[in-house]
Amino acid sequence: MHEEWLKRTEMLLGEEKLAILKSKNVLVIGLGGVGSFAAEMIARAGVGRMTLVDGDTVNATNINRQLVALQSTIGKNKARVMEERLLDINPKLDLVVIESFIKDEFTNEVLEKGFDYVVDAIDSLSPKVFLIAQAMKLGTKIVSSLGAGGKMDPTKVQITTMKKTYNCKFAQAVRKKLNQLNVDTNFPVVFSPEEVDMTKVKLQENHLGQKSMVGTMGYMPATFGMYVASVVIRDLLGEFKVE
Repeated sequence: MHEEWLKRTEMLLGEEKLAILKSKNVLVIGLGGVGSFAAEMIARAGVGRMTLVDGDTVNATNINRQLVALQSTIGKNKARVMEERLLDINPKLDLVVIESFIKDEFTNEVLEKGFDYVVDAIDSLSPKVFLIAQAMKLGTKIVSSLGAGGKMDPTKVQITTMKKTYNCKFAQAVRKKLNQLNVDTNFPVVFSPEEVDMTKVKLQENHLGQKSMVGTMGYMPATFGMYVASVVIRDLLGEFKVE
């Protein structure tokens, strides 16, 4: 019997499968609207080891959609806020926190530590493409989240492969770069083909190198994050197949 807090998970999965999750090591990169929810659901499922990577701090504009964002956490590092939450859920979690943005050779340095699964919740194009390319090169399983901004309908959110995404400008840009690098795009992604009203998009480059600010409804990144977590958990248990 596992800890009391995992009792209902054990009822659903059984002791053997829960033990499998406890033995796994998951990397989550990006702890914004999508990544924060994905990380928490992965931890709540009983995964035993995790690494969190994010160099950003909580901003007041994050409060409408990010699990780490509260009035009391403004100015704090997102990874550290997430660390506190996850250890409050599971004090036995083997948790590594990296307060840094990930790019280029640092990506390789992190990936080479070895993970059973990688969650890509990066919003910026170049580091996202580099992460995916390197994970694929190493044969490390990865699930990527695409554009949740500017969308309102959670019933349109899908799990598919990068190759099969459509009507998502962010997915199109990522796929184009990956194709140029000859990277196989048959890996799982979470995306939505819902049309984005471009009048809700403000073109401006921020400190993360993102070229635009997009209006966002809080439940959409959360939905993406839940879908991402479901891919990780089901795939780790051998119960996931993307069409």
